[in-house]
Amino acid sequence: MKLLVFLALIGLSECLVKLHLQKGKTVREILKEKGLLDDFLRKHPYNPLSKFQGYGVVSNEPMTNYLDMSYFGTISIGTPPQSFTVIFDTGSANLWVPSVYCNSQACSNHNKFNPSQSQTYQATSTSVSIQYGTGSMTGFLAYDTVDVAGINVANQIFGLSTSEPGSFLYYAQFDGILGLAYPSISSSSATPVFDNMMSQNLVNQDLFSFYLSPDGQSGSVVTFGGVDPNYYSGSINWVPLTSESYWQIQVDYIQVNGQTVACSQGCQAIVDTGTSLLSGPPTPISNIQNAIGISYNVNCQNIPNLPEVIIGINGVQYPLPASAYIIQSDGGQECTSGFQSMDIPTSSGELWILGDVFIRVYYSIFDRANNMVGLAQAV
Repeated sequence: MKLLVFLALIGLSECLVKLHLQKGKTVREILKEKGLLDDFLRKHPYNPLSKFQGYGVVSNEPMTNYLDMSYFGTISIGTPPQSFTVIFDTGSANLWVPSVYCNSQACSNHNKFNPSQSQTYQATSTSVSIQYGTGSMTGFLAYDTVDVAGINVANQIFGLSTSEPGSFLYYAQFDGILGLAYPSISSSSATPVFDNMMSQNLVNQDLFSFYLSPDGQSGSVVTFGGVDPNYYSGSINWVPLTSESYWQIQVDYIQVNGQTVACSQGCQAIVDTGTSLLSGPPTPISNIQNAIGISYNVNCQNIPNLPEVIIGINGVQYPLPASAYIIQSDGGQECTSGFQSMDIPTSSGELWILGDVFIRVYYSIFDRANNMVGLAQAV
């Protein structure tokens, strides 16, 4: 019986629609290489609230995680297709790319959509404005065919930028954002791409899943319409959402060495592929780092001696080893903490972001049919 189930899963995995992701350099890494990071940070102080401004009553699509976005994939828009590199972001809900009408510096070195070259393009008069930590993007909405891993989504509404002030996006290796959160947080009430995939019956199941490969390895993938058993081991633990906006769940506690150091009364967390780090309020983040015995900068030689951080979710413990929560760069010569202070007040208490630090360890399934997140040990 187990063999039959295994073979059925293998057969199913061959039918799944996958889009391979690449882990590129973050804007932070690019600025550091050019010797521009310190000056950039002075001129553009970090505003971690920007992604979740107006939490619960969101009018602007959030930009993701300041300088640390790193997993990209390729889509196409129009007929014939025009290609774009985008962040697949479960922390926002809109699709947008630069347009040929944008004269900002940030548009000069990125792919730009040209409406006149698409036979299926339909214009609208609706404007769109997207706020993020270091500036803003403004533009307008239009409709066209969007191809995601061979899935052709007809009449997909998307944003075309006409202005991208500042230098942040100039240094980014991606062109735009493809949001995968709920339509309730979509700017200008634009229907998200996955909602159209569901309504047009383009996926076998109304869910998608992420595998993010560790340590800079290739092989990261987002799968639309199913769960791929090749990317996880053991059972899937399902967690009900506490809000159908972001992919928001309840965290029971965070422990180090058997002691609860954060979320002692429970807290809300968002599973967010568009945030590289694990973010939370300043005091609890400080408590975690004190319990581990680290600060922002970490001696790389100490990684084998650092304890696990245990995150309790829906009655299940999710250990994060030091190799997951310590970020290594420059060929392993420089190490920093994967925990980030980010104070986001909500009516239900403190809010945390379970970003790529968490998702690299736990294969993550985003189930729209049942409004749940599935978590399993990534392989």
